Formats: sequence, C-alpha cells, structure tokens
Amino acid sequence: MSAEMDTSSPAALVNAQMLNMFVGRRVRTVVQVQHNEGGVLVGQSTDGHQLCVKSAMDVPVSHFMEVYGIAENSQTIRAEVCTDFGPNFDPKVFDELCKLASGRFKHLFL
Repeated sequence: MSAEMDTSSPAALVNAQMLNMFVGRRVRTVVQVQHNEGGVLVGQSTDGHQLCVKSAMDVPVSHFMEVYGIAENSQTIRAEVCTDFGPNFDPKVFDELCKLASGRFKHLFL
C-alpha cells in the first residue's frame, strides 16, 4: 500500500509582506528569532518585517525557525509545527522562493 500526499490544504510559502493575503489559511514561513514575549515569539521575517508566532517552540535567539501554521492576521501566525533551522540560514534565498511561489510559479506550490 502506498501512502498518498495530502494536498487538501497546502501551506502557502509567505514572507511578512504576503501574510495579509492568507489570513485564516495555512502558511509556511521562516523567521529569525528576536525574543519571546509571554508565550508569543517575536521574529524577523525574511523580508525584514516583524512577525509574532503563537504556540511556537522555544528556539534560541538569533536562530532561524520555520513556522507552519494558520495566519491569524497580517502580523501573527498560530504555529502548528516549528523547526529550528539553527543560526546559519540565508533569508534572502527563502524570500526569493516566496516571491516565486506566489507569482510566476504559483501553480507548482498551491
């Protein structure tokens, strides 16, 4: 028996600037952790804007973290899954991927 990929609810690859187009939907992004404020992680998106992540795992400051979850508003994601990418990650490459995934190559990602 082969396992099939669940494509019923794909996550859009977004940066902070694109997040407002996906409010209420599942998204995937990367932030650089700045600090944790009462259970809400504050991070810098790959396009330089600040994002808040609710229910995030504890990741060291300055590490990059992938966030998979629901966009609650234009600045907040409620995390379902987080992955620590460590301190060495090129945010510009991910930011360019976001632009391609929501533009010319959108049909490959959503």
